[in-house]
Amino acid sequence: MSTASNNPVRVGINGFGRMGRLFLKAFFNAVAENKGHSMQIVHVNEIKGGLETAAHLLKFDSIKGIWDHEVSTDADALVVDGHKISFTEHATPNQIPWKKFGVDIVVECTGKFLTKAALEPHFSHGVKKVVVSSPVKEDGVLNIVMGVNDGLYDPAKFDIVTAASCTTNCLAPMVKVIHESLEILQGTVTTIHCVTNTQIVVDAPHKDLRRARSCLTSLIPTTTGSATAITVIFPELKGKLNGMAVRVPLLNASLTDAVFHVAKSTTVVEVNELFAKAANGALKGTLGYEERPLVSEDFRNDPRACIVDAPSTMVVDGTMVKVIGWYDNEWGYVSQMLKVTAKVAGMLRD
Repeated sequence: MSTASNNPVRVGINGFGRMGRLFLKAFFNAVAENKGHSMQIVHVNEIKGGLETAAHLLKFDSIKGIWDHEVSTDADALVVDGHKISFTEHATPNQIPWKKFGVDIVVECTGKFLTKAALEPHFSHGVKKVVVSSPVKEDGVLNIVMGVNDGLYDPAKFDIVTAASCTTNCLAPMVKVIHESLEILQGTVTTIHCVTNTQIVVDAPHKDLRRARSCLTSLIPTTTGSATAITVIFPELKGKLNGMAVRVPLLNASLTDAVFHVAKSTTVVEVNELFAKAANGALKGTLGYEERPLVSEDFRNDPRACIVDAPSTMVVDGTMVKVIGWYDNEWGYVSQMLKVTAKVAGMLRD
């Protein structure tokens, strides 16, 4: 595969579920669009289903449709557009022979290994950096939202980074714009979130009794860590933001409803102007701004982290601000994770 470099950084994916497969698709789509990264995906590890299942689910997707790239298998490898990607089925990081495949960066997409101790075995196999598709809440790990805090990434300091979460990626640009211009005093967040594989299709035991109920028939109030995770990026807001999620029986595209009490009096016009300016400036590619009366389906496959819904912006008594941001909780997230990985790869080469 041709990339932006003759000696691309070699990437391996551990976990080929929703995030792993979509990350690979985002990468190959970017290369096909001549947005080549100085990276090459060389290996995939997935414990469930085997190689043929991995290839089939990569090509055929109930949410995203049939992928318009060539996918096949050859012996113990996936083949995408003629590019062979070796494939293994190991259960834990310490079993995966990354060194054999020359892997520099592991994109950890299992959702299972979320501590430094659990991720450490990757490094014993020659891996230089790990990018995780879920937040890791430990010192020494940087949870990155592109355009918001990616400037804090120092390759000498961080061997493990994450792309935070899909909802944090949506919320963080909203907080950045409002806090830097109007100063957030307190706030609450509700994410109206599509179903995921962490939920139950038909009622079954679960430690969260609401998640024990069928995801197909109910609106399900549950937790989200995004409001507290955002305080890692904006520590001055610790204890001042909180939130929850409502899982809804849809497969794609979610929204974040944020209400902030701000220090500076404002108007709907000013708030929307702030978001429009940011979307076309410092946060372009991460934040979007939409004035048309759209619905969730219109944001399927949108690569941006957050798209502010301008017609829904409200201001009450000058200092209470309500903002809604749309996001494709799958494609938007992996598109941002690809940017995180490309940043890590670029600085690894330096």
